[in-house]
Amino acid sequence: MSDTRIEKTIFINSTPENVWLYLTDKEKLGEWFHPTNVNLSAGKDYQLLGDSGDKICWGRVVEAQAPSRLVYTFTHGHLDGVETTVIWELSPVHDGTLLKLTHEGLANDAVSDPLGMLISHDKGWDDHFGRLREKAAS
Repeated sequence: MSDTRIEKTIFINSTPENVWLYLTDKEKLGEWFHPTNVNLSAGKDYQLLGDSGDKICWGRVVEAQAPSRLVYTFTHGHLDGVETTVIWELSPVHDGTLLKLTHEGLANDAVSDPLGMLISHDKGWDDHFGRLREKAAS
């Protein structure tokens, strides 16, 4: 089976610098995604935390070029030990930001239900993007 990626883009009525904070600052990240234990920066391991404070997702920041590109590994218990890659690319557009997400590695032979994993993450990113757009623009 070939690898399939999720790609999404949104426009946000905010500067790339501000959107960057919502992707990397542990307080702001928790407003739209999940709380985390650290600010995301290159070389750092991170954990995304559930409502009860338990670790639900984790990985390592591979690249952080403020305010234009953030890359980190991403996994959780339902990925059967598979490490995926999340890439964020930010570009200024007029008075706002074009934000592109690429999530790679979800549908490969090591995942027990590749299509289910793609659909689940595709929907999840849609939900999170709505909150990110609202929070970063306020």
